[in-house]
Amino acid sequence: MDSTWLAQLLHNNSDVLVFVNVFLQQLGFPLPAVPTMMIAASQSSGMAALSSMLLAAVLASLLADWIWYQAGRKFGYRVLSLLCKLSINPSSCVNQTEARFTKWGVWSLVFGKFIPGFSTMAPPVAGALGMARSSFFIASAIGAGLWASLALIAGYAFQAQIDGTLAWMSRNGIHVALIVLSAIAVVIGWKFWQKLRFERMATMRHIDPDDMLLALAGAQPPHLIDLRSKNLVEEIGSIPNAHITDYDALTLSLAGVDKVYPIVTICACPEDAGAVHVARSLQKLGYINAFPLRGGFDAWKTATLKQKNKILAT
Repeated sequence: MDSTWLAQLLHNNSDVLVFVNVFLQQLGFPLPAVPTMMIAASQSSGMAALSSMLLAAVLASLLADWIWYQAGRKFGYRVLSLLCKLSINPSSCVNQTEARFTKWGVWSLVFGKFIPGFSTMAPPVAGALGMARSSFFIASAIGAGLWASLALIAGYAFQAQIDGTLAWMSRNGIHVALIVLSAIAVVIGWKFWQKLRFERMATMRHIDPDDMLLALAGAQPPHLIDLRSKNLVEEIGSIPNAHITDYDALTLSLAGVDKVYPIVTICACPEDAGAVHVARSLQKLGYINAFPLRGGFDAWKTATLKQKNKILAT
């Protein structure tokens, strides 16, 4: 085995490093755990050490998943809204996350570990949807076991190559630091470019809730497209006469709607991300009067309550 300080650190503290790294990643911190597991496995002395690291990884993953699962059960979709707001790219929002979970079911917990970002989002969705604790634990444990096993086995299989890399890293610390910092800068730059791209897209015209309520009371009420999932609608309330649909079945909700008819897209996403994307897509299809509702469902609910209070006051 390589005797560099980095190899020694990994060799002597592998279980702790794996546990901490996996736990933080599954909580949502941008700290990839797979490289740590592979390097730690390359410094292991045999199957006993690998088994110990596997146990540490699975326990860390289950602990983090359990925290998010309980948060989902207690606070519902508010937890997902928080996670989406913390994301650099706001277009990954509640609707899309739950759509994946609904489509894949329990398998989203098994194979979600291999999808960066989604592995953190799946547990609170499971909690919000009321998945049984036993099913959740079994699926999460299987997923964590598969994910960690593949990383550890790969690290153990490529011991020689990883040892050579560690030795080079030890000799060229400054160069390695520059490479790592450059890679991090590229990734963060790409994410922020996506965010800026979305912000430019989001400068499109929006419909204010008060204007929408006036239009709904007029002679030509707009066609409302509610992009929230059915589960979310059941939890936080519906919008009268709105067509509940998802992104894949969008055109089905437009049957009989003329290309110049007013359309309002509504979501429960940070920065109205889903509604903006759909309105843009509809405009490209020729629906020239399709625009997102500013503030989404929460803004509509506030405007409706204000209107009711005004009526009662008179």
